[in-house]
Amino acid sequence: MKKSEIHFSIALDDQRVPEAISWRATDAGDDMHFAKAINIALWDRNDTGTMKIDLWTKDMPVDEMKYFYIDTLGAMAQSLESATNDKVMAEKMRALCQELMAHVDEQQKRNAQNNPQA
Repeated sequence: MKKSEIHFSIALDDQRVPEAISWRATDAGDDMHFAKAINIALWDRNDTGTMKIDLWTKDMPVDEMKYFYIDTLGAMAQSLESATNDKVMAEKMRALCQELMAHVDEQQKRNAQNNPQA
């Protein structure tokens, strides 16, 4: 049986806030990769529930965080459709992504109007 491993390394400041997130995987070559945020969800076999790890670095802007979650939800829709063939649920998730994207875009427009120097 082939075994693959993913390793995450989190550098923390004195208050235990992530400053840097890096990862490498046996199937992704020897290079170290860097991220501003990670969101890991595991279905626990014994507790029959989801265990989550959500981390983001200090330099992760709020607008990028929102896009990160929208992208994650969209990827989950694709995974769900591939795994279950439930097209209705996947389309509802995609529709939510479109609604959330419109919301974030509208927020950015309002912020730009209120802060023309930014």
